[in-house]
Parts: sequence; C-alpha cells; structure tokens
Amino acid sequence: MPRVTTGPQTRKRRKKWLKRAKGYWGKKSKLYKTARLQVMKAWQSAYRERKRKKRVFRSLWIIRINAALRPYGISYNKFIHGLKLRNIEINRKALSELAVRNPEEFKSLVELVKQEALEKV
Repeated sequence: MPRVTTGPQTRKRRKKWLKRAKGYWGKKSKLYKTARLQVMKAWQSAYRERKRKKRVFRSLWIIRINAALRPYGISYNKFIHGLKLRNIEINRKALSELAVRNPEEFKSLVELVKQEALEKV
C-alpha cells in the first residue's frame, strides 16, 4: 500500500493563512505561525471594533443634537424627554441629520418640545 502524504493539504492550509496576512509588516506576513496568530488577533480586533463603532456613532449623534439645541436654550435631555411626551418617535441618527442638513425643520421640532414644556408648567 502506498504511503499517504499530507503535503498538498498542509501547503494549502498554510497558503490560506499567509494569503489572509498579506500586507502585514515583516514576519507577520511571511512566517506561517506568526501570520496565523496576527490574522486571528486582527479578527478579534475587527469584531470588537464593529461593536464599538455603534457606541461611537451614537455618542457623535448625541453631541451633534446637543450642539444644535444650545442656541435655542434647551438641553439635550429635556429635548429628548419632550419628544417622548409628544409621542414623537425619531431616532438620534435622524435627529442629528435633521439638525445638520435641515435646521428649519429641526427648529420646528424644538418649538414643539418647548410648547410641551410650557403646557406642563
């Protein structure tokens, strides 16, 4: 019976990892073991940062909304509370886009919230 070698499979597996490590600096793209470790580390970082990106963008939207509200003399938390009292369901991404691109429409929302606050008092 002929001897079975696993050379082709091993080479294929190693080339696959080295292909994924293309563009890395130094040994990280040339040597199998370090390339494999670096690719796995990169995947972990990518996974973590995909989650973090959502938090970063939400905080950016909140900062934009707050900055757009300051000239009208209302704070972010009072504005959001007023929107909820008025049953206006609009997410923070849309609010920030509205504040940046359509200040007139954003101003009308602010006026609605201010009326709600006056009615409560």
